[in-house]
Amino acid sequence: MSAYIAEDFDKAEADILRRYFTNLDQPVFALVNLPEVVKGALFARYSRSPKSLRRLFLDEFVVDLDIEGDITIDATVGLERAEDLYNRVFFEYGDDSVAQLGGVHLACEQASNLLTKVLEWGRLMSYLEQSTRYIAYDSRLGGRYRYFRPPGVLKSELGTRYVAEMDRMFSAYSTLIPELTEFFRAQTPKQPGDSDFVYRTAIQAKALDSIRGMLPAASLSNLGIYASGQAYEALLLRMRTHPLAESRSYADLMLTELRKVIPSFLKRVDIEDRGVATSEYYKANHRATSDIALSIFGDEQPQPSPRVRLLDFDPDGEAKVVAAALYPHLNLPEDQILRRVHQMSVDERVSVLRAYAGERTNRRHRPGRALERPFYRFDVLADYGAFRDLQRHRMMTVDWQTLQPDHGYEMPEAVDAAGVTGTFREVMDRSAELHELLRGPFPTDAPYAVSLAYRLRFVMDMNAREAMHMLELRTSPQGHPAYRLVCQDMHRLIAEEAGHHAIAEMMTFVDHSGEQSLERLDAERRAEQRRTNQSL
Repeated sequence: MSAYIAEDFDKAEADILRRYFTNLDQPVFALVNLPEVVKGALFARYSRSPKSLRRLFLDEFVVDLDIEGDITIDATVGLERAEDLYNRVFFEYGDDSVAQLGGVHLACEQASNLLTKVLEWGRLMSYLEQSTRYIAYDSRLGGRYRYFRPPGVLKSELGTRYVAEMDRMFSAYSTLIPELTEFFRAQTPKQPGDSDFVYRTAIQAKALDSIRGMLPAASLSNLGIYASGQAYEALLLRMRTHPLAESRSYADLMLTELRKVIPSFLKRVDIEDRGVATSEYYKANHRATSDIALSIFGDEQPQPSPRVRLLDFDPDGEAKVVAAALYPHLNLPEDQILRRVHQMSVDERVSVLRAYAGERTNRRHRPGRALERPFYRFDVLADYGAFRDLQRHRMMTVDWQTLQPDHGYEMPEAVDAAGVTGTFREVMDRSAELHELLRGPFPTDAPYAVSLAYRLRFVMDMNAREAMHMLELRTSPQGHPAYRLVCQDMHRLIAEEAGHHAIAEMMTFVDHSGEQSLERLDAERRAEQRRTNQSL
């Protein structure tokens, strides 16, 4: 049995789709022959829809496109224009910068939540991942609950047990959706000014947020990627020797589709002394480092630690920001400016930083690169659901350990308040037991069994400019409570432990309020108002 479910399209649908997608039956496919704005809009809608991208295109986008002129186009044939030129410049002469100039929109469907973290590793790529906040996982795909079935596990004596336990976890999740929905309806009645759509969307988001921790990491997701040929090459080289078998097989699917669109940029991927050698280098390094880490630390157990710990920072960070802010406006060496800054009073430094920050009327008004001077390194222990959201801030350095149930799990307050704690705990216990069964014979597949509520340890290293962006965004009232708490802790540590009070003060849109009744309600109200204004 294939790990992926192929979609069914009638002849008329297939005739349309063939013009714009590089295949009609695989989970990975490229988008071609479409305006850039359409591809971007498709991916934006994709993240909040339970539909596949091809079905979404048929249902919501085709009607707005003039497809009559495309009748002879067949995207599955592949594109070979400029192939000779790219071969000469890129492959023969090795000018990697050329591969930055050709980009591809790639849909990656039916990928587990473990695989999506691998796919989102690269910094210079754009991603939109399906949201657990707007999409309920109670529906089925091809008659099966939407979770990844590792072929190796399914062929073993644990295959039946794996499917049975996963089905039970999804069934328990499904039974709680209507219960939590009714609970929040009772807790927060609909206001007279709210439309049914706004209220229903906010209620659903809160209900699904509250129980998303029950979903295992095997849960399938759809992911839209836009990247250059160079970025895809770097990603594929890592994926092809990744310990996760799903990653290696998925890399082959991606390479097949990408070569239909940008073949020259990816010629080196499977050449023995080029891409293959690089992939083997990554593989050997991973194995050697893992072996030596285990030999040194053995069975040492983790010591108790807070949710967020500030590991490292620059004590002189604020003075360096002041100097960096002044630097473009002077004709002096930076070390000379820094010496003068050290002679300033606290009030003088603060006045510079306040001038540099200016009057920020919203969080998108961010100061410049002077804030990239100081850095903060945090060690975080948070549930995997929160990690999924924070990991997307890829401009910082993010690295994580193996997902396992050893660190315990987070019990959402709403689950306790709704009186469904027993069902939630049963799923957590089932998840841990299945992981333990898989850990010995299938160590790389065992994390599929771990529910998103279980905690994961990860490190985040960022400069102050990226901290401003992430902390202001992820503490906004419409954010998930799990990652809001992490980012609120980070902001406090920057101010109090690092002593960078002036930098923390510049982050004026960090929100330290408590958990909201319906996080998405105000955001949905604003979105509806924008739709109304556009239609006038």
